[in-house]
Amino acid sequence: MDRAGTGRRGEAAAARFYEKQGAALITHNYHTRMGEIDLILREPDGTLVFCEVKTRAKDSLDTPAAAVNAAKQRRIIASAAWYLQSTHQSDEPVRFDVAEVVPLDSGRWMVHIIKGAFCAK
Repeated sequence: MDRAGTGRRGEAAAARFYEKQGAALITHNYHTRMGEIDLILREPDGTLVFCEVKTRAKDSLDTPAAAVNAAKQRRIIASAAWYLQSTHQSDEPVRFDVAEVVPLDSGRWMVHIIKGAFCAK
């Protein structure tokens, strides 16, 4: 499978993980001129979650979250601000997560969510 296909499957695995925890998927691959947000979800307590999904092979040297550098965080924060403003939800509580997704030999996925991985400053 190519990288794009693996990434899409990783995003789907992360969305399923959140949904099993009671979150509702609002949208995926939300594009703005500032960048893209992989998943936007609403937690049962009302918190909006903007999640960056990073899928890596299990033999990768870096953790998937290591790819979410300061520049990537700024783009996600700017895109989230655009989303909040355009949907009139600027007063909603928000959280920025990173989902680390690794395919396993069994065809299943290991999903690790880093809640509050970064925040808007």
